[in-house]
Amino acid sequence: MEDLENIKWLGHASFFFIDENGNRIYYVDPFDLKGRSLEKADLIFITHAHYDHFSPEDLSQVLADQTTIIAPPDILAKIDLPNERKIEVSPNNSYEVKGFKFSTVPAYNTHPDRLQFHPRGNNWVGYIFEMNDKKIYHAGDTDFPPEMAELKNDHIDVALIPMGGKFTMDVSEAIEAANTIAAK
Repeated sequence: MEDLENIKWLGHASFFFIDENGNRIYYVDPFDLKGRSLEKADLIFITHAHYDHFSPEDLSQVLADQTTIIAPPDILAKIDLPNERKIEVSPNNSYEVKGFKFSTVPAYNTHPDRLQFHPRGNNWVGYIFEMNDKKIYHAGDTDFPPEMAELKNDHIDVALIPMGGKFTMDVSEAIEAANTIAAK
């Protein structure tokens, strides 16, 4: 698939995106960035409040004077920035920030052994980004909830799905999710 050079995996669930013009920089869940020389962000998206997705130390490495942080309310409450630089999100909504369109998808555990790790009631999210004429889904930390199955009708081009088995989907669940979403 073309345009994948605009998506960079930074480790764990952390990704870096550049728009088609190369003039907007987006991060998702920046984590473990110490010692890296990275560009400053226009937008930073946080999926949930766990330390390996919401790391204030790592945020500070890519935060610029005009960066906007987009996250669920429990995260934004912990960020000391002016309110105009913070955008609160909740599951199942569409947004446009600084001309960038995205929507949110619920991210939570459904497996009985994992319910405590990512409870549905926390209203944590995954994101669908519309950029470079593509739809990119970053699922956050989640199992394969019914809302994710509905994405099969959204024409997702790239799906970034977690897989670990202890806190998120195991291999077979991730395969089922990927096959259902049917990203190009």
